[in-house]
Amino acid sequence: MMIQGDLERETEPKPGELIVPRSDPRSDRRLNTGQHQPGLIVVCGATATGKTSLAIELAQRLGSIVISADSRLVYRGFDIGTAKPTQAERQGVAHYAIDICEPRETLTVADYQTQVREIIAQQHAKLAARSSLDNSEDSRSHRCSGWPILAGGTGLYIKSIVRGMKIPRVAPDYGLRDQLANLGQRQCYAFLQQVDRAATTKIHANDIHRTLRALEVFYVTGRSLTSQQGEAPPDYPIVQIGLSCDRDRLDRRIQQRTAQMVAAGLVEEVRSLCAKYGDTLPLLDTLGYAEFRQYLAGEIDRDTAIELTAIHTRQFAKRQRTWFQKDRSIHWIDADAPDRFDQALVILGRSLGII
Repeated sequence: MMIQGDLERETEPKPGELIVPRSDPRSDRRLNTGQHQPGLIVVCGATATGKTSLAIELAQRLGSIVISADSRLVYRGFDIGTAKPTQAERQGVAHYAIDICEPRETLTVADYQTQVREIIAQQHAKLAARSSLDNSEDSRSHRCSGWPILAGGTGLYIKSIVRGMKIPRVAPDYGLRDQLANLGQRQCYAFLQQVDRAATTKIHANDIHRTLRALEVFYVTGRSLTSQQGEAPPDYPIVQIGLSCDRDRLDRRIQQRTAQMVAAGLVEEVRSLCAKYGDTLPLLDTLGYAEFRQYLAGEIDRDTAIELTAIHTRQFAKRQRTWFQKDRSIHWIDADAPDRFDQALVILGRSLGII
């Protein structure tokens, strides 16, 4: 999913430096209530910063589960190009929101939110039942043990859970979208100004995708998108940990990971997906797949496909950084810090008043 925003200022830590987030009343309110209530740990940040490995490490230490917050990991068969954790990496840790959809299916943010809320509720229920049977001092001293870990880089997925976004339950209507699109963006935007003027203060006049979605919601429900939006944050504690990396180091990480994906068989994966679903499948137009689909079609050479993938990944990472750096409740850790796992535990302890 594309995420946009303007970077207000850089908050990247120096190697080994722990960034304490600026005060966020919403975050403080959640952490200071329900001290013995099960909560949620979030591991977020740009692509290629090592979110998956840190989340798995934490889950192993805390005896917890990992819930993916990546909009492409939900699709079966899209493995190498999405950096989906392998079965070996998942060994011993239960993973959720991975491989839950066929590539031709659509999983909306509302669908994702509903499923993940249920997973979190089930894990909290297990922890509550366990707590009623174990009142030992050791159990009380590790209040984040067993907390579900939401890990990924799709900011909208994370926001839907952490902020409790109110999302209209309107499935995509591609026939309606096509009819509207045929009218042209100028006419569609003029319609939107008539039925949901407030939405046009947030949607650019050239943003065809968001314009069509807002009109789609209005025509299906009879109510404006704006009137159906808002936030209802969960009442359980939430601790967000972000992994950061300066641009030069992140560029090297991206270049290295792109090469690793190709070596792991990305070209073969794309070829297989094209043969199975056809090269017009929308997912094959996403990062890492579009470039190698072009290569297989003879439009570009292999080296160009690799370079374009790295370039587009860097551009995507910049948008992710922009998104996450606007959230003042995130505690930042340098992605290359040798003690980043220990720093994460310190953040959890401090946030919950344990240390």
